[in-house]
Amino acid sequence: MVLRGLAFSACLAACSLVRATGREGVAERARHYLTELIRIDTTNPPGNETRAANWLRAVADRESIPCELAGPSPSRLNFIARLSATGSSVRPLLLVAHTDVVPADPRRWTVPPFSAEIRNGFLYGRGTLDDKSLLAAELAVLVELKRQNRPLSRDVILVAEADEEAGSMGMQWLVRNAWKKIEAEFALNEGGFAMDLPSGARVYEIQTAEKVPTPVLLRALGTEAHGSLPRPDNPVLRVSRAIVRLAEADQPVRLNPTTRRYFAEMAKLPEYRWLAPMLPRFDRPLDAIAAANDVRDRDSEFDAQLRTTVSADMLRAGTVFNVIPGTAEAQLDVRRLPNETREEVIARLRSIVNDELLEIVPLPGHNMPATEPSGLTTPLYRAMETVLRKAHPKPVIVPYMQRGSTDSCWLRQRGVAVYGPPIFVRDEEENRAHAVDERITPGAFDAGVELLARIVKAVTEPRR
Repeated sequence: MVLRGLAFSACLAACSLVRATGREGVAERARHYLTELIRIDTTNPPGNETRAANWLRAVADRESIPCELAGPSPSRLNFIARLSATGSSVRPLLLVAHTDVVPADPRRWTVPPFSAEIRNGFLYGRGTLDDKSLLAAELAVLVELKRQNRPLSRDVILVAEADEEAGSMGMQWLVRNAWKKIEAEFALNEGGFAMDLPSGARVYEIQTAEKVPTPVLLRALGTEAHGSLPRPDNPVLRVSRAIVRLAEADQPVRLNPTTRRYFAEMAKLPEYRWLAPMLPRFDRPLDAIAAANDVRDRDSEFDAQLRTTVSADMLRAGTVFNVIPGTAEAQLDVRRLPNETREEVIARLRSIVNDELLEIVPLPGHNMPATEPSGLTTPLYRAMETVLRKAHPKPVIVPYMQRGSTDSCWLRQRGVAVYGPPIFVRDEEENRAHAVDERITPGAFDAGVELLARIVKAVTEPRR
């Protein structure tokens, strides 16, 4: 049940009382942590994630959980905490979340973005969806394990990383410099989703793969001249034509084990039975693109899982209205499929544009690795299936490839199976992550925390 308005405020007051006596439940504890984390401004850039790391360390110290801060910059430290299992021979479970958030313009928000204000039944704040909600839940579960003092079948590690939203330097630094401290059999990170359908089913999308960000620069050179005389080598026109060609081009269709299973399961649902006749078409080269276009007309989210996508995000050209500039540039947000290489995609873009005078190059500093999907038979995936089947009367559990990206690729590259648990049910149609008035309902958050606790317990409980 979603608590609204004054009722939720009263609930927070009650939670403060039980915190004072140490008897709060895991969801109440997580809600307190989320409120505190939102109020720590870790906007990236510049990040200043050490503020959050210090707060996390204070919580861990208070609970007698071993922890440390580590990283390349004093202002951008990562947090690592570990609960050790006695005599365990199996590799750890890693819980991952990031402490940084994207910028939020307070002039556009209806509440201050770092106030953690409650209004109309929602908790508002930058990070309520991405990703301090998961961090608060993971911290609360770790504290719960410590307080229960029950035997563990494997170590449990919590990593709160810096710089996920921009350069991924937090996770990259940990992988290169502190691997022994975070090495695990499998991990939970952001990227999963849950949604309710009109038929009454609840779809749990477990993220097992993700598309690869491949930012691309278009650059054209021309002759700087007076704007009163149009020129055929105008670089603005050259870049504009390239953008239109790329936006209208049909990228090839490629399935992987995750997307093949995902579409097969979704096509069984009443809301998506129209997908069923499309499935065999995806495997026919001459028909796959037409099938994907039919899918795009019905559901753009599905289409984004079938092929590489291209979005024009930035343009730079000229300084005054009456001068044809000598240079024009555009930046494209290209999200390639994990079974395509960067070189393959760049070559295809050049072929589509077909302009030898236009430069098309990948932007430096964004070379995230393409990795295979995480497996569907690991103890962690099986534990999630078991827990989620009991969480709803009509559960539908599917592996899912996220069109966005996380830092999971750096872990998958080192052999760690990483999953995005679908613990927080989307309780409104609009996804406000990275958007104005980012928010979550207490009911969705509390239920997600409880789900995470059950998943972690299922995969760390010793066999009897």
